[in-house]
Amino acid sequence: QVRLVDSGGGSVQAGGFLRLSCVASGSIFSINDMGWYRQAPGKQRELVARITRGGSTNYADSVKGRFTVSRDNAENTVYLQMNSLKPEDTAAYLCNAAIRATSDYVTKNYWGKGTLVTVSS
Repeated sequence: QVRLVDSGGGSVQAGGFLRLSCVASGSIFSINDMGWYRQAPGKQRELVARITRGGSTNYADSVKGRFTVSRDNAENTVYLQMNSLKPEDTAAYLCNAAIRATSDYVTKNYWGKGTLVTVSS
């Protein structure tokens, strides 16, 4: 069984920073892309940042230059460093990963439960 556990959210003032972490555990054969999505109340879930196993990244335009996604393949972990936070960054942040479990022949999409980020002005 595979699961993602995301953490690191909290409440900060505008201009502050947070670092989110997400660890994949269980019977994992391989992990491809990992990343972060966010969902604010009343809004659709949106991509924040993704990173391939090889380290290539892509970001939402709204976070470019402020957020950095990274990963530790040995630890099955993905991080999101969020700097210069703005009130509009307030949302639940969910970890996502494309994982092939040892019991599967295909790669499946897994989600963390989410960690809440609140940015006050």
